[in-house]
Amino acid sequence: MRLALCQINATVGDIAGNAELIRTGIGRAREAGADLVLFPELALTGYPPEDLLLKEHFLADAAHALRELAAETREVVAVVGFPERAEDVYNAAAILADGAVHAVYRKVYLPNYGVFDEQRYFQAGPGGAVLDIGSERVGVTVCEDIWEPGPPASEESLAGATLILNISASPYHAGKGAERERMFAQRARDNIACFAFCGLVGGQDELVFDGHSCVIDHTGATIARAAQFREQMLVCDVDLAAAAAARLRDASHRPAARRSEHRAVTLPALAGPAAARPRGTHAGAQPVPLAPTLHELLAPVEAEVYGALTLGLHDYVTKNGFQHVVLGLSGGIDSALVACLAVDALGPERVSTTIMPSPYSSASTQQDARALSAALGVNVHELPIEAVMAAYRDTLAGPFAGREEDLTEENLQARIRGNLLMALSNKFGWLVLTTGNKSEMSVGYTTLYGDLAGGFAVIKDVSKTLVYRLCRWRNSPAGALVETLGGGDDGRAGAVASPIPDSIIGRAPSAELRHDQRDEDSLPPYPILDRILEGYVELDRSREQLIAQGLAEHDVDRTIQLVDLAEYKRRQAPPGIKISARAFGRDRRMPITNRYRG
Repeated sequence: MRLALCQINATVGDIAGNAELIRTGIGRAREAGADLVLFPELALTGYPPEDLLLKEHFLADAAHALRELAAETREVVAVVGFPERAEDVYNAAAILADGAVHAVYRKVYLPNYGVFDEQRYFQAGPGGAVLDIGSERVGVTVCEDIWEPGPPASEESLAGATLILNISASPYHAGKGAERERMFAQRARDNIACFAFCGLVGGQDELVFDGHSCVIDHTGATIARAAQFREQMLVCDVDLAAAAAARLRDASHRPAARRSEHRAVTLPALAGPAAARPRGTHAGAQPVPLAPTLHELLAPVEAEVYGALTLGLHDYVTKNGFQHVVLGLSGGIDSALVACLAVDALGPERVSTTIMPSPYSSASTQQDARALSAALGVNVHELPIEAVMAAYRDTLAGPFAGREEDLTEENLQARIRGNLLMALSNKFGWLVLTTGNKSEMSVGYTTLYGDLAGGFAVIKDVSKTLVYRLCRWRNSPAGALVETLGGGDDGRAGAVASPIPDSIIGRAPSAELRHDQRDEDSLPPYPILDRILEGYVELDRSREQLIAQGLAEHDVDRTIQLVDLAEYKRRQAPPGIKISARAFGRDRRMPITNRYRG
């Protein structure tokens, strides 16, 4: 059977635009001679549509678009994700063939953890289902259905399916794609069946979907793989006879089938043009053998994370209608990374930087900021803030009389800079990119209405130590080969080689809000801090467990206190891209008013 897996970049709520992507994909699959074409979970509405699913007219518009697509579907069978409005609402896969909605499969397992809230919106489906296409029997599943080791996939294989389809919107975190592919390999071996996974690609608010569609044979070998982080139609010939023969020789499958109390529902059989013609042909053409497409996974992990950040930033900007972004460039490591990501995501012509020196800004950091801007080819606005700081001090001289300078004066600088960036945003319609990292966000080492102010927090989920690793990777020869998303006639351009001055990477981190300030004056060294944060924030380790790992008691206690006290700040931060297994916001939801300390 010839499969086409269309990993499209759907936009939430753009039903007409998503339908056009699906329509185009069906046509391309037909031209490629595919028997069966897959589209991702909720491809018609985008994922996750959240409370749009509570609107009857939204569901009705999706149903209307699906019927229109079905009426145009000929000579190929299409599996399309959509929200089905029946006696309840279901996360469903429609089988389109011969000009009609031929059948519907309803997702069984509705995830309700991490970033997922599917039980808020959907009713669970009854169980597995198989579809006969000509002489082949195919099982249908949606995303989470396949992460469970038993039904519905086991029901479908016991009912005779030698190919299990899975349409998915699987949110990315570092290493997720390889983990998911290993899981599919295990499912294929367990069920002695081939698996075809079609994943969504693109950015949606804080989430990134990596694509990474793949086809696994019955032995667990990956026989086709699409690229990560970009749209692609993956076409693959899969030998289902080999799976059937292997199943015949595996005696363990027979008693399992006899013992099973569950049976997959058999959907109405298809015997139209797609089933009747020779495999791998279209409209009577002769079959043409396909060379397998097997994209290599991005490596090392820094390359993968950089690709996720670039795509997430590009899609947030473009899908929300922004034409230009602006960020403050301090000469520090965080803003350097954000500037590189912005240029690689959008092109230098759509990026502006501001350099806003204060009396505490060193000549070297300002020189580095200018050098980075020149290397990236972006527009630079120099906005000195010394006079503005003096005006603030004069204005506050009365109420502050008799009090020593403290963090208040330091934070004034950050707030002046945030105010100037927001003024540029208001005047020109630019999106302000903030430059705070996860380590700083965790412990509140950031200023409300200052460096926390902006529209999108690109590296909000990137630890400080990972920021350094990403910058070193971007400066390496491999980093110069990064696939950019902005610039050029085709929307892509070559990346700038080694744009970040070595002095930025080598300099001790400092906010430069007072003379000779260093981050380590207020925080444990970042390698230690990030170990504590990983344990406490991402793994829910207790104080005692962290200390038992050899971490200093005073560092653990101080860090936990800072994390707990900073929850109110994080609630006021802009959205940012999730790249870890547990990000602030959708993943980790803690009460602001909270007296538990443990």
